[in-house]
Amino acid sequence: MMLSRFVRPSLFAQTLNLKRPLALAKQTRSLATGDGNTPRVPPNPPRTRATPVSHDRATFTIRDGPVFNGKSFGAKSNISGEAVFTTSLVGYPESLTDPSYRGQILVFTQPLIGNYGIPSDARDEHGLLRYFESPNLQAAGVVVADVAEQYSHWTAVKSLGEWCAEEGVPAVSGVDTRAIVTYLREQGSSLARITIGEEYDADQDEAFVDPEQINLVRKVSTKAPFHVPSASGSSHVAVIDCGVKENILRSLVGRGASVTCFPYDYPIHKVAHHFDGVFISNGPGDPTHCQDTVYHLQRLMESSQIPIMGICLGHQLLALASGARTIKLKYGNRAHNIPALDLTTGRCHITSQNHGYAVDTSTLPADWKEYFVNLNDSSNEGIIHKSRPIFGTQFHPEARGGPLDSSYLFDTYLESVGRYKRNQAVLRPMREERPSPLLVDLLAKERVGVVPTTGMENLLRMGNAGEEAAAARAA
Repeated sequence: MMLSRFVRPSLFAQTLNLKRPLALAKQTRSLATGDGNTPRVPPNPPRTRATPVSHDRATFTIRDGPVFNGKSFGAKSNISGEAVFTTSLVGYPESLTDPSYRGQILVFTQPLIGNYGIPSDARDEHGLLRYFESPNLQAAGVVVADVAEQYSHWTAVKSLGEWCAEEGVPAVSGVDTRAIVTYLREQGSSLARITIGEEYDADQDEAFVDPEQINLVRKVSTKAPFHVPSASGSSHVAVIDCGVKENILRSLVGRGASVTCFPYDYPIHKVAHHFDGVFISNGPGDPTHCQDTVYHLQRLMESSQIPIMGICLGHQLLALASGARTIKLKYGNRAHNIPALDLTTGRCHITSQNHGYAVDTSTLPADWKEYFVNLNDSSNEGIIHKSRPIFGTQFHPEARGGPLDSSYLFDTYLESVGRYKRNQAVLRPMREERPSPLLVDLLAKERVGVVPTTGMENLLRMGNAGEEAAAARAA
């Protein structure tokens, strides 16, 4: 197949880095994975935001709300973002590297955080990060009641404070997280600031930045396609990367499906006929910012019978593409123990969740139905098409961290992918069985051009003009 069918010229240039053609040629030859047997060894970019661990006075301020004084244990950096809380007991490295937390200050209800440290950035047999959900810490800030500066675990290589400082992310301990969560539950998710080494100034309330007004998906999505091969199986799935977690990719690749990840706004309907399935990933922020993605999904469902699955934000985008609407929840669902009822079987699953929006099922068109429902607040947890292999879940079946009760949904999806592939083999006998070795050889092996989090104030300072210029270059 022609490479240009998959990669726009500008994206191709980003992927190949044409200033170093000889070096890249050697690298891509070593990474050729047409048969899926060669390990993926993505480059590890150097850290550029590291600062010494700050132990200064720290202030956590909720806009038009209470002010909490504590102690810094991360980077000496002042940031603003949306304050949200998670009740998960473990899995803080996975949570903090989840791109869905981009732009948010994450408050942990678990009293002690950091006791098992931070693991290395080791990779598994698929070349995916073994212990993290993305290459960088994604949350804008961290708030805990008590932090363990001394850690103990066989995988640990540094403390939580050292990691936050390396990543340029401020962190606060010694505050009453019970009072914070009580306020957020009563008032809803709120804008907040972390200030290090300074007294609180009420006049600075006007400087709070609302991440919901920013297209956060653009910041966490790859800027050019990249490929993750599977050593087993021959299916090929196109992933729309809205901030995909490593364990979502692992859940697909480990079940025999090679994946090619595309930018969130890529016109997937133009290349879907080269794939056996389309998958829409999780991601941060308001789903209505992703109008291009919604339009492309609408075109895809109009023109193809390809199986489609969405998770979290991907589930919401699928609903928007179907004609439904989404709503913002008061304080969202962020935990590892939320019950979701399968309305088709009557079985209840304990699920891992991280979202602030939900699908309004009263707006679903007639050919769709509700699939799962949250047994705590009755919000929607899934939708499914009545006659086509298309469904989405608000919770995370890949659960990193959290329970794996619902991981069978990946098997359900890939079974429909296999049926579609077999049907296409009959209808289009000349269709390639496996991903093109040339495509696999030339595409990047890791997310391309994703800028690490720098706090919402710094993101805003970068300006919309920079975003528009980048978008124009990629067009």
